[in-house]
Parts: sequence; C-alpha cells; structure tokens
Amino acid sequence: MLKHTLLFIALTAQIVCAQTKSKVTVTDLTKIKQVGGIELAPDGQRALYTLTTIEAANPDKKSDSQPNDYEYKTHIYLTGLKPGDTRALTHGAESARQPTWSPDGKRIAFVRTVKGKNQVFIMPLDGGEAWQLTNSEYGASGPLWSPDGKRIAFSSPVTMAQMMTDSLLNPGKGGPSWSLEKPGFTGNDFIKPDKKTKPNPDGSLAEIRAYLAKDVTDKKAKVINRLNLQGEATTEPDPSFTHLYSIDVPESAATPATPKPLTRGYGSFVAATWLPDGKGLLAVTDRDSLTHPDREQDNAIQFIPSDGSGKRTIVLGETGKSYGSPEISPDGKQLIFFVSPSSGVNYPQITVATLNGSTVSNITPITFDRAAGNFTWATVPSATKGKKATTNYVVYFTASSNGGIPLYRLDPATKQVTQLTDIESGITNFDVQGNQLIFAKTEVANPSELYRADGVAKTQVKLSNHNDWVAQRQLSFPTKRTYKNSIGQTIDYWIMKPAFFDASKKYPLLLNMHGGPTAMWGPGEPSMWHEFQYMCSQGYGIVYTNPRGSGGYGINFQRANMKDWGTGPTEDVLAATTDAAREAWVDTSRQVITGGSYAGYLTAWIVGHDNRFKAAFAQRGVYDLTTFMGEANAWRLVPNYFGGYPWQPEAKKVLDSNSPYTFVENIHTPLLIKHGENDLRTGVSQSEMLYKSLKILGRPVEYVRMPGATHELSRSGDVRQRIDRLLRIYEFFERYIGPDAQGLTQK
Repeated sequence: MLKHTLLFIALTAQIVCAQTKSKVTVTDLTKIKQVGGIELAPDGQRALYTLTTIEAANPDKKSDSQPNDYEYKTHIYLTGLKPGDTRALTHGAESARQPTWSPDGKRIAFVRTVKGKNQVFIMPLDGGEAWQLTNSEYGASGPLWSPDGKRIAFSSPVTMAQMMTDSLLNPGKGGPSWSLEKPGFTGNDFIKPDKKTKPNPDGSLAEIRAYLAKDVTDKKAKVINRLNLQGEATTEPDPSFTHLYSIDVPESAATPATPKPLTRGYGSFVAATWLPDGKGLLAVTDRDSLTHPDREQDNAIQFIPSDGSGKRTIVLGETGKSYGSPEISPDGKQLIFFVSPSSGVNYPQITVATLNGSTVSNITPITFDRAAGNFTWATVPSATKGKKATTNYVVYFTASSNGGIPLYRLDPATKQVTQLTDIESGITNFDVQGNQLIFAKTEVANPSELYRADGVAKTQVKLSNHNDWVAQRQLSFPTKRTYKNSIGQTIDYWIMKPAFFDASKKYPLLLNMHGGPTAMWGPGEPSMWHEFQYMCSQGYGIVYTNPRGSGGYGINFQRANMKDWGTGPTEDVLAATTDAAREAWVDTSRQVITGGSYAGYLTAWIVGHDNRFKAAFAQRGVYDLTTFMGEANAWRLVPNYFGGYPWQPEAKKVLDSNSPYTFVENIHTPLLIKHGENDLRTGVSQSEMLYKSLKILGRPVEYVRMPGATHELSRSGDVRQRIDRLLRIYEFFERYIGPDAQGLTQK
C-alpha cells in the first residue's frame, strides 16, 4: 500500500510540475546565452571561455508601446573547473572576444573593438586593468602567443587601396602580379594614375580618367572587374587581403611596441599556428601568386619565418587541391591538416604527416567519412617502456553526424578514430589537456552550458548554469525515426509533439527543413533550439529530417542530390511528413511547411508539386538557378552540383528542370516569401521574381523584405528582425489553420 501511495505522490508531483511550467515565448530568444571560446590554462587548473548574450539596448525603457532593440554582447569568463566557480573577467558595453593564455598562465590576450577596429588587449591575472597592445590602422584579430610568451602574432584585414600605399606590405607600392582583368588594358598600370593630372570632366582623356577615379574614391560609383563581386551585404569591387603581424609584448602599456609584418604582397594568410620552437608559423594561403584570387581555388600550407624577412616556403601544395586547418603537435614533430579537391562536392580528408621544420614526410590519410573540424592536440599520459618514459599525442576534433555533433579522438599512431560523445547532443566548443576535457554542450534540455569530463568524455560534470531559466519552460523532446528511400539510403527524421500535449486533441503539423543543402539538423544541432521549442509551445507538432544531400552522413549521402535538388530530397522530406501525419494527434487538414536558403528553394519546389499544405513560408531562398548563378556569392553551387553553366545547352536543361520557378504556375498554396534586402548569398531578385509572378497569376502570396538584413538573419542578425521573422511564420500559418481561419482554401 505504501509503495502505491508513494507512486501516486510522485506522479502527482510530475503533473503539478508540468502544469507550473510555462511556454517558450518568442522573446525567450533574448535569454539564450551561448558558451564558446574555451581555453584551458597551461597548468590545467583553470579555463577561459566566452559567453555571448543578447541585451536590451535600452534596459530602462518605460513604455511598452515601443518594442526594445537588442545588442549582442560577448564577455570573457574564468572558471576554476568546479560547479558554480565562474566569474566574468570583462564587463561593459564593448564586447571582448578570442581570449588566449600566455604560456606562463599569468596573462591573457583578447580582442576588443576600439573606434570601429578590432585591437588586441593584454590582461594580467594577478591584478590590474587590461591594456591595449595594438593600435593597428587595419585592426588586429586572432592573437597567438609565441611559445616563449614574448610575442603575439595576429592578423589584419587590408583593402586593395591600403595595399597600394603601404610601404611595408607592398614595398614597391605596385600592383599585384596577377591581372586585375580591366578590359582594354594589358597590365595593371592603370591603377597608378599620374598624381599631377587634375580631375576634369571636360578635359583630356587623362583628366576624364582622373575625374572618374575621384568618383570612385568619393563613393559616387563602383567599378567592378572581378569575378566574385558579391560580399555578404554589399558588392565588393576590390578583393581584400589578410596579413600576419608579430608584436613584442612588454610588461605594461608604459612600454609601447611596434608590430612588424610577417607576410607581404597581394595574398591572404589564415589559420596560422606557431611552431613550438618559435622560429615561424604555418598558415594557409593561395597556392598560385600569378592567378587572380577570385579564380584561384587551390590553396597551400606555407611556412612563414617569424623574423619578419617575408620569405615563405610551401609545406603542402598541389594543383587541384585545397589544404587547411594545420595544427602542430606539442613536440613539433607531427602535423594534422585537411586536404580536398578544390572544386566539386567534397569532404576535406583528415591527414597526418611527419613535420620537420618546413618539410613534411609520411603523409597519411585517415579514414573518416564526416566533415571534421576544430583539431586540438593533447598529450596522452606517459607510458613506461622499461626504464624509458614515452609520450604519445592524440588529436581531438568534432564533426556533425547523424543529428548531433560528437567529439572524436584520433590516435595518429594507429589511425584509429574513436567517438567519445553521443549523437543526441552537440559539442560546440572544447579544449583538452592530458586527461581533462572542458567543453560547451547543447542538447534539447539546455541550449548551452559548460562541462568538465575526463579525457574520454566520461564522468561529465556541469560547471555553469547560464541557461537555468529553461528549467521553468515546458519543452518538447523529439522522437527519432528512419525511412529507407528509393535509392536505398536510410533517412533520419524526428517528430516533436506540441509542448502541452493532450492526447484527446488534434494539432497542426509543421514540416521544417534545413538549408545548405549540406546542413544537418538533429537534437544536438544548436541553431534551431529556440524556433522548434517556440512552435511546439504554440501548439504545433514538428517534423524535421535530413534528406539526401545533407551533411553528417558521409560523402556518398552528401552527393546524392547532385543534379537533383528537387525530386529526390522532396521524396525524403514528404515521406517523413506522411509518416508523422499518421500520428493520432495530427490534424491532417492543417499541415504547413517552411525552410530557409536551400530549404526556401525546397519549400517552393514542394508547393509547386504537392498540394497537401495549407500554407507555406519560403525564406531567403533560391528559385531560379540561372539567375542565382549571376546574382549570388554562392554561385559555385551551380557548376559544382549541376555540372555546367546556364549558357551550356545540356546544363541549361538540368538547371531549368531543377528550378522551382519553372513550375510557378503550379503553385496554389498560400505562400509567404521573405528575404533580407542585403542578402547577397542567394540574391533578392530570386524572391522578387517568384513573388511578382505569383501576384500576376492571382495567387495568395505575400512578400516581406528585411531592411539591412543579410543571409544570416535567422542566426546572428538583428534581434528585432529575428523575432519578427519567427512571429511572421506563426502569424501567417494561423491565417489558414488557426482557430480564426476564414475557411480559405486553395484553388
């Protein structure tokens, strides 16, 4: 009897707890705090990390009639690796990012914005204020302490105009060795006009050219000759470059230091890492200095001496290949890096090699059929062979896989890769020393917290409670299912019930699709946490899936949508939807669909071929592949996926047959279309053409433009616009499937 009574009390407590929990609201977006930037101290007893928050721009606002604007803030925290033992090291209105320990653990370097430019700061950890180390006119980011702690390497972005006048980066102040491709000129001499010639619109040809050049300087015109003319938010007539510098680190700001360039010329140098002996760095750069960087898709890993001589040596470079992410073992004897074909649909292959200064040998590919990232070397606790102690090194990394972002460990000696964490969560950042692992984890129960574990990710201990507010919300947890598609692939999909589920009621079903097309969603993917929980709190069930072409399932799976962006992936997502619709709680007359980027494409494709959905929301999508090739900075997707260009007859047939716009007359589903006005990754005329055509056809369509927004709107854009976007999804669907719907039907 007592056992039954206790069981009744426990069940009653669960019910009461569920009833006291509240909905996930749209403004809960502003409560989510993201852990990142983790770095263990050299002694392994402490760790730095960053915390990104969303703060009200006017926290003292008195009136509710005017919605608040918000700002992203990032600050640096220090943890003693015990639960609750964490404190903020930086504060204030200006964010602090990219923290890194000095080798002796007494100071940290980090980046803060000063007068619109990133600069490197130094903070002593034994007391005292942070002070500004760099004052670069170009800005300074990515600080890297030298092994002896006496210098810091950093990178700076430099424009073409700045290159032309910088006597250190460009001693001769001449143009690049590659052609700027200005028609009518055989070389680049035109970029050095005679300074004595005065601009005169009514003068000689030389004076007219000077006048036109002044118009460009005064931002009255943009003259474009480059291939990759689109940036993320605006057209970019000239390429820019990333250069590496080194600066001595004095004890205090009282002793100023002057940085010296480590690289020169019209190239970019990224992913830099110090050699343990401090004599130089490895960095990734363009392989061919004679080819315009817009056309050069190959790149190489180069050795860059730290003496400032500017001499460089190619460590790894080969025609038709791209190398990246070099990381050197602590003893300087091994190198891990990526290599992949420079074009096409590929995964970069993990490769290890023996390193001897600026040369490599014993290049060894590692079998791993996922897209890895975030290489971090660690020392395996010493083993004793007889009387001699030996030290081995392993590499930790993460990779999206089957709906999660697990942590893996590679033993270069055996070539074996071991998965350390599950596919139900996502490891979004980490660091490791010896047998100690610190990481940030996202999961359905919590969007981001800091954890500690041993070297194989066991005995996990949560160190932070930055998102403790989530415990007061009623969450929906996904159920995973699989489907075998027509080409024999296993498709993962997940079904989420409404948050406050009542088995006696019927609910609408939302098909929500990912973009990419190589993205991957799942319980461990952080970007959709809030959107999924918000829609479930609004009484929607959700189905989401990883159709053919998604990342996280191997290269053959990722290539399975080549020349088939529409039909095959549609089979996969609709099969998942059909199965979800069989649930007893689903009202099959109230199904809706949405997706962004490639999934905006897929939304338009599906409603042009299937009429089951009552309403659809296509976000920042691609709808005509021919115009997409011209107006978007992601244009290489066209030749990579469809085997050619629009002017080639066979390729044109494939592009037309794969374009949702080809089937615009078949769209009768009420459609809301959204695009950021500054989105140059997909291009706004895509949505303009789809909208205008449907309007001419008299179909139920609405168009929303987000002023100033880029393609990153839903992830890192203006917070008011992110809230607006999510509310518009809900509001538009409610017009057609909500309790106040007017019984509108498709024609």
